[in-house]
Amino acid sequence: MEGYYWLIIMAILILFEIITLGLSTIWFAFGALAAFVASLFGANLVIQLIVFFAVSLITLFFTRPIALKYFNKDRIKTNAESLIGLKAVVTEQIDNLGASGYVSVGGQEWMARSVGDVLIDEGRTVIIDGISGAKLIVKPSDVDCEKEENNG
Repeated sequence: MEGYYWLIIMAILILFEIITLGLSTIWFAFGALAAFVASLFGANLVIQLIVFFAVSLITLFFTRPIALKYFNKDRIKTNAESLIGLKAVVTEQIDNLGASGYVSVGGQEWMARSVGDVLIDEGRTVIIDGISGAKLIVKPSDVDCEKEENNG
């Protein structure tokens, strides 16, 4: 009878996966299925739990990166994430040690910090390298344009 609990757990995990579409619980559903199969062969609860965790972790570790690569390949960047790679203009000198600096991109002003603690003077063109919280992480551009923004 305890083997059927694994089927219930598997169904709940699959339902949760369908609702969230986050590739977060499907791996444990595989583990529950494996534990159910182990219970059919007469394995005790300890062996079933070992099988559950082993199969869950193995599928998570080996297949999740592949699944994320193929399931998220058409994902469209939105909001601030879409700024990465764009050029911006420094409107206030960027000084990581002094915790100061702003850039303008797309008509909006963002707090900015530089890659590698480099001082970047006002008016310089920078490339947005990443985002950390509400700050853009920027690096100097090879080409400086006075107060020019490239939004595409």
